[in-house]
Amino acid sequence: MRRNIFLVLLTLFILQSCNAQPKKINGVSFVASREAISQKNVMPVININANFAAVMPFGFIRDITHPEIAFNTQRQWLGETKNGAQQYAVELQKHGIKIMIKPQIWVSHGVYTGHIEMATEANWKVFEQSYSKFILEYAKLAEEVNADIFCIGTELEKFVANRPEYWNNLIVEIKKIYNGKLTYAANWDEFKRTPFWAQMDYIGIDAYFPVSETKTPTVAECMANWGTHKAVIKSTSETYKKPILFTEFGYRSVDFTGKEPWRSDRAMDSVNLEAQTNTSEALFKTFWKEDWFAGGFIWKWFHNHEKSGGENNSRFTPQNKPVEQLIKSHYEAYK
Repeated sequence: MRRNIFLVLLTLFILQSCNAQPKKINGVSFVASREAISQKNVMPVININANFAAVMPFGFIRDITHPEIAFNTQRQWLGETKNGAQQYAVELQKHGIKIMIKPQIWVSHGVYTGHIEMATEANWKVFEQSYSKFILEYAKLAEEVNADIFCIGTELEKFVANRPEYWNNLIVEIKKIYNGKLTYAANWDEFKRTPFWAQMDYIGIDAYFPVSETKTPTVAECMANWGTHKAVIKSTSETYKKPILFTEFGYRSVDFTGKEPWRSDRAMDSVNLEAQTNTSEALFKTFWKEDWFAGGFIWKWFHNHEKSGGENNSRFTPQNKPVEQLIKSHYEAYK
């Protein structure tokens, strides 16, 4: 009799295990602000079933040929500095949210960081020293706060392409300081050429792949158009035997949001909530079920939830829009 009961329980356990969804990194890109955060600011993150947050301090450069990065200055917002990033990380962790520290560079006037390129060897050396000082400062912070993931750079294609030896040496130095998982946030059209994936724990992609030419794309259309992109992404994962992590993903609530999802210019202001919801659903249905896919970080999430987003907002944030419930549902299934 006892043996029969044991077999029944074992069968139920196996069936439940087979039906259970694999746990994913269900993340938000937690935007730096002027002020410290509290439990009030963390609860909306918990409420959408997120289990990770990317904390994003910033360094600034004047233009794409300027070799020095300014960071941790008094002119920056609190959340953009080391002290602010530490406060955010600790407060989020206090409520069970795991952390990726993701230091980023901002070029004046929002110029694309992938175009950063020095004009002379001397300037390259200065820039390398400046970037090392910047990134190693935050590698130390990631170790101090016991962050689960550290992102060593974001969308720096020309820097990576021009200075491969520097990046190999930098990764060695980072690993002397930080003992957690490493990734790099390659742009959607950059990741195929990133040379150091073998040294990372995750292949990081900012997933702004074009998936539709339509004003209000359907879920089916977007899923079909993901086909070619997905094949290349999966192949890259197989080549390096590393899981894929969408270090950023998301869509604006505007017309034609799937056409050039990376665009952030304010001239695009025709609100289309359905377009944002459909493109997001297609991405979840395409990737979250795959065992080679680790998860991702929605772009982007503001600390003052009650004042963010809304149905008249055309920006990326999902907050207080229909897509927020979609994210909550998918994160629930894979938490």
